[in-house]
Amino acid sequence: MDILGTVLRVCVNDLEASVAFYERLTGSPAMRFERGGVSVASVGCFLLMSGPEHELEILRKVTATIAVKDVDEALATLRACGAHIVAGPVPTPAGRNLIAMHPDGTILEYVDRNAS
Repeated sequence: MDILGTVLRVCVNDLEASVAFYERLTGSPAMRFERGGVSVASVGCFLLMSGPEHELEILRKVTATIAVKDVDEALATLRACGAHIVAGPVPTPAGRNLIAMHPDGTILEYVDRNAS
């Protein structure tokens, strides 16, 4: 499995103020989308999320987002290594993702940029 990078997940109360800060910090414009009642902004290596607390509570359980070349390859590797697939693969606005729990209990999101 080719790991291309890591995205840091940050739950915020004020998305607009946070986007402005992270855009200045990274020098990158935000890519925005909505998912399941949560407003999301991807800014550089940061994924900012804001929305109802019951939704954010679930999102906080995912430690990080790992960018991979191909989610299907990640799925096969994760299964072979003993990870439990919690959800996916499913299409997202940016590609496909899956959520996996590693044998140590760590929960990570794996994403690719491939259209479904």
